[in-house]
Amino acid sequence: MRFSKLLAALTLAASSTAFAQNISIATGGTGGVYYPMGGGLAAVLSKHVSGMQATAEVTGGSVDNLNLIASGKPYVGFSMVDAALDAAKGEGKFSGRKVDVRTLLVLYPNRMHVVSTEATGVKTMKDLKGKRVSTGSPGSATEVMALRLIEASGLDPNKDMTRERLGAAESVNALKDKKIDAFFWVGGLPTAAVTDLASTPGTKIRMIDHADAVANMNKKYGNLYYTDTIPKSTYAGMDADNKIASVANVLVVNANMPDEQAYKIVKAVFDHQKDLVAVHKEYANVTIPTQKQASSPIPFHNGAVKYIREKGGKLE
Repeated sequence: MRFSKLLAALTLAASSTAFAQNISIATGGTGGVYYPMGGGLAAVLSKHVSGMQATAEVTGGSVDNLNLIASGKPYVGFSMVDAALDAAKGEGKFSGRKVDVRTLLVLYPNRMHVVSTEATGVKTMKDLKGKRVSTGSPGSATEVMALRLIEASGLDPNKDMTRERLGAAESVNALKDKKIDAFFWVGGLPTAAVTDLASTPGTKIRMIDHADAVANMNKKYGNLYYTDTIPKSTYAGMDADNKIASVANVLVVNANMPDEQAYKIVKAVFDHQKDLVAVHKEYANVTIPTQKQASSPIPFHNGAVKYIREKGGKLE
């Protein structure tokens, strides 16, 4: 009997040890939204999930995050669904190599910012012709979506403009220094780097409308994008609501993540959502009703499915 109890205890300990591991949260650049959201998630998981220690990592964004997930190591990554779909299919920046990726959660709308200032004279997408433009850092889904938007607007990103590949914070500094005339950024509201630009004395921000390109984008890439608005109250100096293209954000993992682990991560997000919203308000958009397969073309992880269905989610 004593041997049986000892064996059971050792088995339980081994199981706990197998679950206890370090988790890395792949985020984005420090000037964006993924980074603070990832830091908040790491803090919640480390504090509230037994045996788990999570750390947020600065990355180039969605493409880098999906490459990290492809490694099979214990990564949780933030991604836009267009980049995640490319990874799942082995297309675009993932040409010839499919990533076995799964959705943990649909997060919030990722809004395309096309940002300039009054001083540059850029007022429309067509005005980008002949200009110096940042289309996002290498390894980011900003770059993926920016190139699709430029193309859908009737411009050639490689011939019609001088293209830089900078993250949000770097783009803002380059625009302030007059090294570029505009930049693309896909992020939540507000994005810290854009707030910084809009609040700079002597600078008047100009947000470029581009919602009319959504139909062309979806015609070529599928119904991933939708028309949306950045309210004029979002950034100082905006004269009107900005009519834009948006795409959903997802939290993704490798399919090899144990079901129990995925379940506990999703549970922690909902159990401690107030703590996460205090870090960034976009976490308020994470609800059970928004967890739909229609919002993410990437199948949900079985552990996430279990939790969402327990809470009445349909996943349709």
